[in-house]
Amino acid sequence: MQANTHYTVLARRFRPQQFQDVVGQQHIATALQNAIRGNRVAHAYLFTGARGVGKTSTARIFAKALNCPQVKDAVPCDECDVCRSIAAGNDIDVLEIDGASNRGIDNIRDIRANVGIKSMRSPHKIYIIDEVHMLSKDAFNALLKTLEEPPPNVKFVFCTTEPEKLPDTILSRCQRFDFCTIGAQSISDRLKQIAEAEGYQVDDEALQLVARRAAGSMRDSQSLFDQLLSFGETHLTPQDVHKLLGTADDDRLISMFDRIIARDAAAVFAQLDAAIEAGVQLGEFCEQCLSYCRDLMIVATGAEAVSLRSVFESNRAALRAQADSWGLETIVAALQILADTNNRMFRSVNARPLAELGLMRLTQLGELARLSSALRLLQSGQLSLPAGGRNPGTPPASPREVSNPDEKKNRRADEIADGRNADSPLRAETAPPIEFVSENADRILSRLLAEVDTRLQPHLKSCSRIAISGPFRLELHFPMSYDFSREYCEKSTNLKDIEETASKIAGNRVQVGILRVSEDSREASGTEVAEEPRPKPPAPTRPGDPSEIQDGYVQQAIAVLQATVVKVQPLREASHE
Repeated sequence: MQANTHYTVLARRFRPQQFQDVVGQQHIATALQNAIRGNRVAHAYLFTGARGVGKTSTARIFAKALNCPQVKDAVPCDECDVCRSIAAGNDIDVLEIDGASNRGIDNIRDIRANVGIKSMRSPHKIYIIDEVHMLSKDAFNALLKTLEEPPPNVKFVFCTTEPEKLPDTILSRCQRFDFCTIGAQSISDRLKQIAEAEGYQVDDEALQLVARRAAGSMRDSQSLFDQLLSFGETHLTPQDVHKLLGTADDDRLISMFDRIIARDAAAVFAQLDAAIEAGVQLGEFCEQCLSYCRDLMIVATGAEAVSLRSVFESNRAALRAQADSWGLETIVAALQILADTNNRMFRSVNARPLAELGLMRLTQLGELARLSSALRLLQSGQLSLPAGGRNPGTPPASPREVSNPDEKKNRRADEIADGRNADSPLRAETAPPIEFVSENADRILSRLLAEVDTRLQPHLKSCSRIAISGPFRLELHFPMSYDFSREYCEKSTNLKDIEETASKIAGNRVQVGILRVSEDSREASGTEVAEEPRPKPPAPTRPGDPSEIQDGYVQQAIAVLQATVVKVQPLREASHE
């Protein structure tokens, strides 16, 4: 109770009494003073902004400047009875109303009933409504008529932290001023003045810690500073502030992230436990870690003009070394992890395990920078993956390791592409060109099937013959029942891939043509496919015989899937079942 009384006295003693005393809001003070000097004072003003940035204090100063009998150049004297009563909040012509506790329509009706009564001793009757967004809808509607046509001597000043909750009809009838948050250095300077006036010696770093924690609110900084002065010491240090706030000092934070970057999880957990034993609050520590990662990101991007929020500027060099070691990609990932951890810790009964999980995840981020570098090399073409997309050092699976037939076929295709199978042709990188003559047609076809893109392999296997019809002219013959494969290979991009592969095999530019032939056509200059001969199906001999399949699409499905026909069931029989 004693500390609260001291705070009340401290806040009132150092509350701004002149426009120039309102820290960080000089643009608003200048605008209001110019309005008074030019006799262009509006009938209603809206002051918006975060808590503790001077909205109500500015409203009182504005009221003094309007009603002070000794005002000079829009500056009140602060000595007359009017100025003193307005500063104390009990002037008869300046009414301060709390919108949170007087939010009903009846309260606004009282204002409407009294608004026409002439002020008692001052030129203007002024209503200051704090937290005006708390008024009810009916109260706003009742207030609207008064705002439209107020008496000439009545002024309204509305203060709120949530202007978006006000109706547009109210907003459009007010001159709005947005109060910005106050800079940490400005708060620190003001606290230093208060400390000197109170007879305390406070280290500059301690003042900076309080100013940073206030997050732009002068009132919050004064509240924290009052608690700090309650320690009873005449000389206050940063360690006193850390004890008050339950936060970790700079050395502890830097050491913690040294261990995280080194991926030493055991040391990280040990340091967390030591911090908690030393009185550091877990929630505050995680917030500090989040701010520390933000500072690492700022340093990593080279934004030297942006101030640090977690540690003092004297530690920027240490953060720069950590940022260079960790890398920007890793820092951003760490920032996301800590943000998620803090959200999950909110109102959780298992805060410590969640914090430890988040720190553990941070220690596993060391490879992100190397992964990002590898991806950049892949995109630029400076690094390429081996055929089949596997590490060259990864051995193929043994037959016992692959039981699925599809996996076996995919494994064999990969082995052929990599040149690791004993029966496969040499890889394109090491095999010499093949002379492009009819006698080598079988070898050319085998190499073409092995080296062409995997999506084209099942379709090329459907061709019944190849023919070398001229110097570096290759023809692929597809039976009529394999029109799907033929049309697929005829597509411009696919045909280009086939020609490029054939050109590598021949060591010269090869032109490929694709022909549609009858099932029984033969050419002396051609050769049949060696790997998968496709004889003409015999005429059907009995219902259900697999040889009676004549549909081209079914044949194509069999070829693509490399399936075996077990049973053919005519549609008429299926309908009976």
